[in-house]
Amino acid sequence: MPEVAARLPGGDWDLAVRIAGDQELRRLNRQFLGEDHVTDVLSFPSGQPGDGHVGDVVISWAAVLRQAAEFGHPPEAELLLLTVHGFLHVLGWDHASAVEEVEMTRLTLGTLSALGLHLAPGRLLTVAPPG
Repeated sequence: MPEVAARLPGGDWDLAVRIAGDQELRRLNRQFLGEDHVTDVLSFPSGQPGDGHVGDVVISWAAVLRQAAEFGHPPEAELLLLTVHGFLHVLGWDHASAVEEVEMTRLTLGTLSALGLHLAPGRLLTVAPPG
């Protein structure tokens, strides 16, 4: 997706992806966002433009298993979805507003489709733009 590529630094870059448990995600969520609850994925942009490291994504494996079972697709599909979601956050996208959610959903589905992955129906709803 060209808009994703446009936000990446020139040359080599890397993204750290860490798989952890629910308690670690809860601890990180509390420590860095002030929210005392478990979440499925957290993203931490590097804050160091030009060093090649774009950021870190932490994913709860327990959430991967729960959500894959809930939506009826393999855990690998859920893991890839959460990785793409976290990566888009690292690059600056968010879903705080309806407009942002539409764009982030479009980018997520486009990226997953380019990778040959189609999610179980209902896992990531296509949101109509407001208005």
